[in-house]
Amino acid sequence: MFDTFKNRLEITGTIITITALRISAGRSMEPIGSDLPVIKDSLGQPFIPGSSFKGALRSRLESFLRGINPTLASDPADLTSPSKTNEVKNLKGLYAKDDERLTSKLLEITDEASKLFGSPWIASKFQVRDLTVIEDTWFEQYQERDGVAIDRDTETAADGKLYDFQVVPAGTAFEFRAVVENAEEWELGLLMIGLHQFETAQIPLGGGRSRGLGVVQLEIAEMNWIDVENNPASLLKYLQKLVMHDKTAYENASDYKDHWVKKLVDYLTQKSATVTSTP
Repeated sequence: MFDTFKNRLEITGTIITITALRISAGRSMEPIGSDLPVIKDSLGQPFIPGSSFKGALRSRLESFLRGINPTLASDPADLTSPSKTNEVKNLKGLYAKDDERLTSKLLEITDEASKLFGSPWIASKFQVRDLTVIEDTWFEQYQERDGVAIDRDTETAADGKLYDFQVVPAGTAFEFRAVVENAEEWELGLLMIGLHQFETAQIPLGGGRSRGLGVVQLEIAEMNWIDVENNPASLLKYLQKLVMHDKTAYENASDYKDHWVKKLVDYLTQKSATVTSTP
């Protein structure tokens, strides 16, 4: 899928915390400090792991796909089950010397969500960088909040279960950068649906979501698109402009959003009908 460059979509923008955000680094062993600190970079600044964003996005899109047809998004546990692992090993043994056919066979057993986001045997087409904090929006302070475990029998605070946790304040902004390469049009449509969920603050991040934490909103600044499939001249022109930092190397992908979403609807309609009719 990646042996030949076909297309590339670059997305930049910001993620803004609408409510406080807690992406935990795990329980602290420090004698003084928060019991549950947030994850920080080497400079002590908060950041959002790209895997956290990607995981939340994938989970939401998988729920949509399963609502259309359960076969469109496999249970994550099934991807690493012994039966699936053996199936992949058998295919690799049969087509070890025919990479193109092996890829084709692997795609046949790959659900739609994994074709975009990856699986143990197929690389992801969608990459998200760790989201670093925009310093002008963060004043080098964290908020400390108290929590307590509840005894389910008495419905009161359990003895000795008081703890505190750290959060990043609301209004903090993080830099967002993502790249998609060699994606099909329907896959780009699926991604547009997912990003829209973040743009409308419908996908929370981190822990404490049931108590209102983690509401974030994506503001997309640019979506740059290049498609050079089967066009060597366009690829050469793109590479030349890229080295010269010429932004005209890309097209504005906003002009393609409706087209990609339509391709997604057409693809899923056909796919669902095919699956339903299969005995």
